[in-house]
Amino acid sequence: MPAYEHTYLQVNDQIRLHIVLAGPAEGKPVLLLHGFPEFWYGWRAQIMALAAKGYRVIAPDQRGYNLSSAPKDIESYGLEHLSQDVIALLDNYGIEKVFLIGHDWGAAVAWAVAMRFPERVEKMAILNVPHPAVLMRTLRTSPRQMLKSWYIGFFQIPGLADWLMSRNNFAGMIGMLKKSGKPGTFNSEDLDEYRKAYTNSGGLTGMINWYRALFKSRASTRRKAKIELPVLILWGKQDLALGAEMAEKSLAYCENSELIFFENATHWVQHDEAEAVTKKLIEFLK
Repeated sequence: MPAYEHTYLQVNDQIRLHIVLAGPAEGKPVLLLHGFPEFWYGWRAQIMALAAKGYRVIAPDQRGYNLSSAPKDIESYGLEHLSQDVIALLDNYGIEKVFLIGHDWGAAVAWAVAMRFPERVEKMAILNVPHPAVLMRTLRTSPRQMLKSWYIGFFQIPGLADWLMSRNNFAGMIGMLKKSGKPGTFNSEDLDEYRKAYTNSGGLTGMINWYRALFKSRASTRRKAKIELPVLILWGKQDLALGAEMAEKSLAYCENSELIFFENATHWVQHDEAEAVTKKLIEFLK
């Protein structure tokens, strides 16, 4: 069984990314982008399975998370910077084209990379986040989705969420994770790993700044909304934060796509349906 390799990489604006690697160095590269409030460990059920199939798996802590740099200014967390981190990582490893897989905010970064740098992506798999055009339109027009996304407004208040959710050894954040998943989605050992990661990053501010930057960063002009490369969307239908109808609407922005629903999975589909999700990913990457 291949083992995890831990390394660090300096990318844009002196950002130091902590990266977990697995699988043969000559294998086809697969880049796994985690979301909020996870870190590389959010892919623990997929990393070794992909590595065992001969892929070179790359799972970074994105900026603001765990052992990677957490810049102070909100603007540093704009999607243009986050997508540039991906390109800098690919350039460093000499990767011309990558298999790109993202969940939650990691999926948002994946969409951004595919729109801005389509020539760098072979295929893309998206877990439980719609195409950005669908998300922004739905947030503006759907009262139901506005209600589901109440926390985005809460996160805009400087310092409040950071403090409240960090109290008592991150009890608020851990409670949010448990409430949004199924009883077995995160066990006590997993939650201990998340607490360690939140401590490593110096608290939650860097992570929450991703939400604050959403309304501050300027959209890049180098962006094509229509995705031509192959896209697989995997979606847990019991997601408390994002309506499944947005997954279906996202297909209109993809020329070569497939959508698979997991009826009993939550937002944390790669945990709830780990074996099935991994199988679908491996089939898609072939």
